Amino acid sequence: MRSEATVFLVDDEPSVLKAIARLLRASGFNVETFRSPQEFLDGYDPNTTGCLVLDVAMPGLNGLDLQEALCSKAIELPIIFLTARGDIPMSVQAMKRGAVDFLQKPANDKELLEAIRIGIDRDLANKQLRADRLGIQQRLATLTAREKEVLRHVISGKPNKQVAAELGVVEKTIKVHRGRIMTKMKVRSLADLVRVAERAEIKPPTDTSRILTSG
Repeated sequence: MRSEATVFLVDDEPSVLKAIARLLRASGFNVETFRSPQEFLDGYDPNTTGCLVLDVAMPGLNGLDLQEALCSKAIELPIIFLTARGDIPMSVQAMKRGAVDFLQKPANDKELLEAIRIGIDRDLANKQLRADRLGIQQRLATLTAREKEVLRHVISGKPNKQVAAELGVVEKTIKVHRGRIMTKMKVRSLADLVRVAERAEIKPPTDTSRILTSG
């Protein structure tokens, strides 16, 4: 939830940190402030939901350097850039790396708050997606090798009889495997199973693999 998220502010100007933090706290946000990108990196917990409001021009690591460092660690923390000296190439670079917005100082309060809300919502969605994927992978790990093979055939929409013929077993065996797969993957319908398989990037067997399997 937004109310549990944290806005991380990174700026080397104490007056800017104080002013923005006051605005955000008055708007109901949890706020943590940092005087430099390195201070932020040393204290940031990737498990915390939120977004980053980041100055561009700072001594040492600048804002774009911090964005690059987070990307290199596969940390998808949404970033809103603030700058008094930004240019178009700089903003394009930031946006290509996934920044939520690139605002000029002094930022309009309404624009800043809206960008932060978008950033937090994006982080919430990303974390939910990662949690869903982890759950799917954990459920897949409970399948036997044969069940995984049957799964790939079943999601192609083929009837049990055809799957049985291709795998060289009786139809009843496929029905048993299919039931176990549905139970272990915690789905109630073939459509749900197909969606879960797509999210796990599991694909039906190719024509060649079916021929090899059935032969």
